[in-house]
Amino acid sequence: MNTIKRKVILDVDTGIDDALGIMLAVGSGDCDILGITTVNGNVSLQQATRNTLKITQLIENEYIPVFAGADRPLVRQPRFEHSVHGNDGIGGALKDMPVYRQAEEMAAHQFIIQQVMSQPGEITLIMTAPLTNLALALQEQPDLPNHVDRVFIMGGAVNEYGNITPTAEYNMYVDPEAAKIVFKAGFSNIVLVPLDVTRRVLLDRNHLAALARTARPDITVYVHQSTSDYMKRYEQRNGVQACAMHDPLAVAAALRPELLHTTSYYVDVEVSSELCDGQTVCDFQNRLGQTPNIQVGMTVDHIGFFNYFLEALSRL
Repeated sequence: MNTIKRKVILDVDTGIDDALGIMLAVGSGDCDILGITTVNGNVSLQQATRNTLKITQLIENEYIPVFAGADRPLVRQPRFEHSVHGNDGIGGALKDMPVYRQAEEMAAHQFIIQQVMSQPGEITLIMTAPLTNLALALQEQPDLPNHVDRVFIMGGAVNEYGNITPTAEYNMYVDPEAAKIVFKAGFSNIVLVPLDVTRRVLLDRNHLAALARTARPDITVYVHQSTSDYMKRYEQRNGVQACAMHDPLAVAAALRPELLHTTSYYVDVEVSSELCDGQTVCDFQNRLGQTPNIQVGMTVDHIGFFNYFLEALSRL
């Protein structure tokens, strides 16, 4: 049996689904988390970092180092998503939990560079937030793509409508300039996990009931509390009492690639449109004549995903 664990760095703007992604990664036992880097996105950098520290405390994994990163997009103003994730980013859960430790002194993008360059070909980056930290790392170390194992990005929508504008997914919309830098950096191994597949993995009351039968009571309470308003918001918008597991799916795809079927396409990001900023443009018919640069998630094994997710959280 192969006991070598995949080395990963999680890059998060810890809102509700980022937190669940962290919990999945830890509970799975399938990876060695070298560190968690935080960035502004769903909430401010300070709040995202605080939430991340709280989650590591909840799951009793305070040994995982946390590195704070960019406090704003490369050129734009921050755009938080309090209407979905709540003012604190995690739906009001853990509001009374004190934080016992601090983030590390090293900046997030420098930590990414240090780890990747010192362990060439060994590290997988799992990006579930705006891509500002990775763009900053690429600006400082352009050779980074030649040393990363793989990059999994939760973001974009290729055949779907957006979730922040009619055309754009939130992570791409917040910092499209950063996404463009990443997409054009020369990575040979980017996997994009877009809304097209994350909207196929919906956490509902049946999953919460299943979790309550197997997981620690405090884990069950946290997941229920953090997703409660998120589910209501999703039902108002989509007519389904559930919530999309955007970020956990990106984590699962990195650790269990068989859960996601991908196809290689050329993908770019719109940065100068009145109506379509942040849109991920996927060239399905090769009309631009460009070499495919991204493996795009097209279909997902949603049953397999939830089996994996629930089992992982039951191990925490």
